[in-house]
Amino acid sequence: MIARTLACLLLSAGLFDAAQARDYRYSDAHLHYVDFFQETEGMPALLKAMDAAGVEQSMISGIPVAKKWHEDEPKRPRYYAGDDADAYWYSATDLYVAAALEKLEPRQRRRFHPFLTGFNPVDKNAVSHIERMLELYPGLWQGIGEVFTRHDDLTALTSGDTPRANNEAMTRIYHLAAERDLPVLLHSNITSKRERNPLYLAEIEEPLRNHPHTRFIWAHAGSSLEIHRHQEHLDFLLPVLTRLLEDYPNLYVDLSWSVREPYLLDARGKPRKAWVELVERFPTRFVLGSDLVGRFASLGEQMHGFDSFLDALPVAVAEQVSRQNFLDLLPKSVK
Repeated sequence: MIARTLACLLLSAGLFDAAQARDYRYSDAHLHYVDFFQETEGMPALLKAMDAAGVEQSMISGIPVAKKWHEDEPKRPRYYAGDDADAYWYSATDLYVAAALEKLEPRQRRRFHPFLTGFNPVDKNAVSHIERMLELYPGLWQGIGEVFTRHDDLTALTSGDTPRANNEAMTRIYHLAAERDLPVLLHSNITSKRERNPLYLAEIEEPLRNHPHTRFIWAHAGSSLEIHRHQEHLDFLLPVLTRLLEDYPNLYVDLSWSVREPYLLDARGKPRKAWVELVERFPTRFVLGSDLVGRFASLGEQMHGFDSFLDALPVAVAEQVSRQNFLDLLPKSVK
């Protein structure tokens, strides 16, 4: 009798927990329709992955560089870091995104929020290219980025000058973004692979300070996989990020996969208390992204990988981070 009663209590508790389980719906704030060779699985595969993963809305952009298959390489590389061949700035990437969206029926098209990315961020003519694209596709583009500035090995491989988030070419783009009400998704590493200090912090902080009317989404909170391979964990990232969020209300943070581990979650997959508290303190300033590049089968894995962290947040905050914050960043004209 006691055993039966205990079993009933355990079953009831399990049913209660299941009833309390959260069913997240997501906005993916960081997704690339093509890869570094400007190739893609296509819209049918992306829509299928979104439906399966519970992703209702998605930012969508191209990749602003193309990886060269060098004459001296007998095998085609599979990724930009596959060999030492250059990458080069590639403007046609925006046309691929626009063409894919134009083929969709209106109901599906409304699920996507295209960002312009096909420009060279060290070219002061880039702002003119962006203006032409805005005129060529009126009402289509809803943001700018992902802009590649400091990006460890990719920066070293890309032909031309080193891009910085605080150069004059980008300054012109930030002014345009403020005028057109466009958020800017910016990849700007906070440090190099070997320096255990915020070596490049000024490159992101200067635009935040000088362009208070531009909404900046900081890709991966300034981290990257290559930095983690060499340094594992940047102890200064949390305090620096906290100060920046305090000082700059125009800063928003993309918590895509290179932030999830090792920052949001520990080695056992448990949420880190300090990061939970940071998100609770700034509940409207964080978005989630998959950062997939042209292949979409792992979309569910990437987005649901945040669930344990979201579960540690109050329900209302989890909903903001998983879905609403990204939508609130979009231009007023599309809300």
